[in-house]
Amino acid sequence: MYYNTTIAYLLWALGGFGALGFHRFYLRKVPTGVLWLFTGGLGYVGAIYDFFTLSGQVREANIRAGYREALNMSPRERVVFRDRYVDPSFAEQPRTRETIEKTILKAAKKNGGLVTPGEIAIESEYSSDDARSALEKLAAKGFCEMRVRPSGVIVFRFPEFAAGDEGFEPGL
Repeated sequence: MYYNTTIAYLLWALGGFGALGFHRFYLRKVPTGVLWLFTGGLGYVGAIYDFFTLSGQVREANIRAGYREALNMSPRERVVFRDRYVDPSFAEQPRTRETIEKTILKAAKKNGGLVTPGEIAIESEYSSDDARSALEKLAAKGFCEMRVRPSGVIVFRFPEFAAGDEGFEPGL
């Protein structure tokens, strides 16, 4: 059985604008339907709440009905599904993207304290423009220094990982 939003709103209106809980009985929410019936929709607060959320409640009821049908269950059997639970054996865990700062620091440690935006782009999923911006921000904060090789390539030097100053033009 699948539920209809129009019928749910019609039952909401015919049931004293939600106070009698007819719409909740229709959606198989019997305990709260009884509560609505005896408390006048929780003093109309619950009835007003239902007016704004009824389409979502119908959607959830249809999902529950689909689960019951898929499992060949009778309507009286109860099953609780947790929408956010995913069995790890059936689904691949989502990859979390490493922050660009962490990627930069790993590359700097690996390369003796020296990195370029191109190296960061190669070793990560970030673009060279993103890497350059992040390196410039780190340099502005004092975490690294900008140096120039004789070839004109700008290299960012992280002193805590660096071995020495050879191979650079003085100052920049």
